[in-house]
Amino acid sequence: MAADRTWLAFDPMRQLRPHLTSTGFVRLVNEVQRPEGYRLVASWDGELARVVSALGFRQVTSLAVGRTLAIDDLTTLLPARGRGHATRLLAWAEREARQLGCEHVNLTAGTHRHEAHRLALRAGYTISSFELTRRL
Repeated sequence: MAADRTWLAFDPMRQLRPHLTSTGFVRLVNEVQRPEGYRLVASWDGELARVVSALGFRQVTSLAVGRTLAIDDLTTLLPARGRGHATRLLAWAEREARQLGCEHVNLTAGTHRHEAHRLALRAGYTISSFELTRRL
């Protein structure tokens, strides 16, 4: 998704990141995250005539697993869930990862996001580690 169209992904992202405002979201993505390698892709629903699902990712390399496409954000608007939008975005991410020469795709989902866990497990993801966080 080009920088000038970032705002199109705001509605689905607001569900996932309710603390963001539309201008704050666009500014954060375009001015901070994109320069760090973050990219956005989205799924358009013709019936609803809007972006209903969005996936934000970056490419990272770690000693543990090598080159990885890391999905930080994946969300679908409630009225559009169950129509395959997120599944298609995950399939797109896998194709993109292969094209980039990545060895893995990593999806981060909060511990409370049970629907996201089910979606990822159905798509062939495994729970490979725990991410521990300490707020500063």
